[in-house]
Amino acid sequence: MTQFFETALTSKQFLLAMSETFTMVSIALVLGSLFGILLGILLVVTRQDGIWENKCIYRIVNPIINTIRSLPFIILLVAMIPLTRFMVGTSIGTTAAIVPLVIYIAPYTARLVENSLLGVHSGIIEAADAMGATNWQIIWHFILPEAKSSLILSLTAASITLVGATAMAGAVGGGGIGDLALNYGYQRFDNVAMAITVVTLVIIVQGMQLIGDYLAKKARFH
Repeated sequence: MTQFFETALTSKQFLLAMSETFTMVSIALVLGSLFGILLGILLVVTRQDGIWENKCIYRIVNPIINTIRSLPFIILLVAMIPLTRFMVGTSIGTTAAIVPLVIYIAPYTARLVENSLLGVHSGIIEAADAMGATNWQIIWHFILPEAKSSLILSLTAASITLVGATAMAGAVGGGGIGDLALNYGYQRFDNVAMAITVVTLVIIVQGMQLIGDYLAKKARFH
């Protein structure tokens, strides 16, 4: 019975894994959100009846996003090893894991952003156009502010998805909480280590969701 509560995991290893997870999530979220928001806006404005309707651009960007989104992260992670090695010089470690994480989360975020922006009432866009606003002004001063609450929830969903993806990155030496779960909890049958990683991931996700809900509610009433 006492063996069930024994673990080879040290506090130093746990804190290092937390730091690696935070690094992967934060950097990938910033870069992925940047690309995702731009792609989402591009999809909305270039689609049919968009303010910058362009069928050529839409028909190029839309299938690319669909193709990347159709790949499970673990497959994308392995498939991108040559590109990752070319870009950062290695395919193992936290830095290497950030590359596929960004590629994975950007199209996902783009779809969420697209849905958020499409939820803006067309009357607002028509009113902005009637006031003589340029396309950039319509996007920046009307569409984005109106969709702020929905965008916050979209980015919250993207950040939670990233946490799950970083856990899978541990399968190829990406480090972080997922690496602990695999190397200690699974391969060494360390029940304590597995329990710690599971509880930690649940707490992180719950915390992100609570913060996202709070910020979205605050944006909705301002």
